[in-house]
Amino acid sequence: MSLRYALLALLRVGPLSGYDLQKEFTLSVGHVWHAPDSQIYPELRKMQLDGLIEGEEQTRGVRGVRRVYHVTDAGEAAYLDWLESPLDYQRVRDPAHLRAAYLESATPEGARRFLQAHIAQWESELEQWVTELSRIDARANPMLKRRLEATPESEHVRTVAFKRFAYEGLVERARIEIEWARRGLELIDRLDG
Repeated sequence: MSLRYALLALLRVGPLSGYDLQKEFTLSVGHVWHAPDSQIYPELRKMQLDGLIEGEEQTRGVRGVRRVYHVTDAGEAAYLDWLESPLDYQRVRDPAHLRAAYLESATPEGARRFLQAHIAQWESELEQWVTELSRIDARANPMLKRRLEATPESEHVRTVAFKRFAYEGLVERARIEIEWARRGLELIDRLDG
């Protein structure tokens, strides 16, 4: 259900077509909630059936038509209720930590490759999120710009602060995963030489 609220968060800033919504999702919410395109469009249809959003056809060019979605009053109420409700934490499914629990069965070289790949993955994530923090500070993120344009100026500091807070958590998670994998490499060296 979180996909629904991520989409509502984006649409609350202003109407978007499905295509534009996909792009905005990838550039903003997609950093904290992954959803392929194949999930976004069906969820938009469900949200429309549930009365949370409305879609309207808009002429585009000479023959083109696109559907633009906007949040209804019911969608706004559902979004605000979601923000106020307790979070339903899901059980952890972590393939890297699952594999690490059984590395005694791997060769030392295989275990090293796994941990080095884990470090490379999280270093890439870390770089992306640090870059995003810089974009937030510069107010250069396109979705943040749209959000600030639709938000009273008195709320700008608050809006930016919470965006920054979310990405600071992602940065810390990446650093922890990198450090954990480095400790794993040290463990391999200690146990297997």
